[in-house]
Amino acid sequence: MSMLTPPGMGGKYRVTGAAYPRMSRPRRRRRIVLTALGAVLGLALLGYGTLQLMDVFRGGSGGKRHAAAGRDCPTATPAKPKAGGAAAAAANASAAPAVTLPEPGQITVNVYNATPRAGLAKAVGDELKKRGFTVGKVGNAPADFDKKVPGTGILLGSPTTDKGAYSVLGTQIEGDTQQTDAREGADIDLILGDSFKELSPKETADRELAVLAHPQPAPAKTC
Repeated sequence: MSMLTPPGMGGKYRVTGAAYPRMSRPRRRRRIVLTALGAVLGLALLGYGTLQLMDVFRGGSGGKRHAAAGRDCPTATPAKPKAGGAAAAAANASAAPAVTLPEPGQITVNVYNATPRAGLAKAVGDELKKRGFTVGKVGNAPADFDKKVPGTGILLGSPTTDKGAYSVLGTQIEGDTQQTDAREGADIDLILGDSFKELSPKETADRELAVLAHPQPAPAKTC
């Protein structure tokens, strides 16, 4: 009797031979395939994320898009006129529409001295003549202004005086203020104050005149 035959069952259920049936687990190929696909997909996502981070830190297109979404679009700043006179300033502002301004010879200026410095009004009047302005009266300031102008000077004219005339004359003196009175003429009084030292250099005044005649266009958006 074989050792595998249970006692008392006789030879009917006897197991003979040297070979025995072997039990093995079924292969789970589907699970293996899904696991492999998941691993490949995970590696692909990890690599893509790494490339995006590198692009952001290097200032690439992706980083620029994200940065642009969080701030306003920058604007181009117009170039300032360089030294070199009216021609250089006009060339820098050639793209802007021109503004019609009165010529210096069309502006009559009365020069008054409100300071204790003798001969100041005449000296300034002579210089304005050289620069093309029409000079009217020259002398000491009226009592309402004499020794009472602490600043550089005052441009005094009629309420109907052309604003362009104030602007053109204002290029010749820095720090001036504008006032009006009851006069009816178009002449302008230049009342020199205690802080006045001298007229603006002619080159500087010419550049400012060119900028007034050719104002810079509004800054254009770059994106």
